Amino acid sequence: MDSAIKIPPLNVPALLRAHNLRPRKSLGQNFLIDSAALERIAAAAQISPDSDVLEIGAGVGSLTRYLAQAARKVIAVELDTHLIPILKEVVAPCQNIQIVQGDILELDPAGLVSAAGYMVVANIPYYITSALIRHLLEADRKPLQLVLTIQREVAERICAPAGELSLLALSVQVYGEAKIALHIPAGAFFPPPKVDSSVLRVTLYDEPLLPDDQLSLFFKLAKAGFSQKRKTLRNSLSAGLRIPPDTVETLLKGAGIQPQRRAETLKLEEWRRLTALYSTCTAGGR
Repeated sequence: MDSAIKIPPLNVPALLRAHNLRPRKSLGQNFLIDSAALERIAAAAQISPDSDVLEIGAGVGSLTRYLAQAARKVIAVELDTHLIPILKEVVAPCQNIQIVQGDILELDPAGLVSAAGYMVVANIPYYITSALIRHLLEADRKPLQLVLTIQREVAERICAPAGELSLLALSVQVYGEAKIALHIPAGAFFPPPKVDSSVLRVTLYDEPLLPDDQLSLFFKLAKAGFSQKRKTLRNSLSAGLRIPPDTVETLLKGAGIQPQRRAETLKLEEWRRLTALYSTCTAGGR
């Protein structure tokens, strides 16, 4: 982004008042209004002049303007129809922005971006974090990178090290490398949320860490393993997969995993071994 071209601050509260609007709690609307934070997010995205950016939750265009200054094209998706007139007004001077009104969870990225190699930047409502990440990572046309402003606690959970992985962390780390780019205090938003946020950057691998034909089994195993967190893997997998505990124990030992361990203690590599072995067993009709 060319820092020589200064983007003027946007008075979001005044804009909303001028259109007789208020932030809608039902949509999790917390507008990022701090100019320094907006600039840092755009910088963290590492956008090149030939990049296409899919922005999710464009709101009134606060971040959209910074993305447009750096990218070849920005496809700005916003769910709230009431915000579309403001968004159009704010980004009118930018010729490389396409506005799309709709629910990203119901839209296919392939219908929004013209080719692979695009980037996703989003300041998203906390309540759709897991669903959105899965929607994007499982899409046929995957992005090169995700840059998501989300609840700090969730970002830290996604970036957890081996031995402390949650189901969400596994779901992300099997597709790419996750890092926290920066933290944003609650006061940078209008209205301020009750918790601080972090900018999560996920750089996708060329291919997931598991073969495509094993991914569904991987998620099936992981969901079963985490379905009853206080139980051992032997018991949680038995209940989740509906197979005898002795069969699960044999499976775990075959993968080099002690049956008395719990799901969150497993490393990604151990889940990979377990998935490969389970795939062989199910293919053999066992």
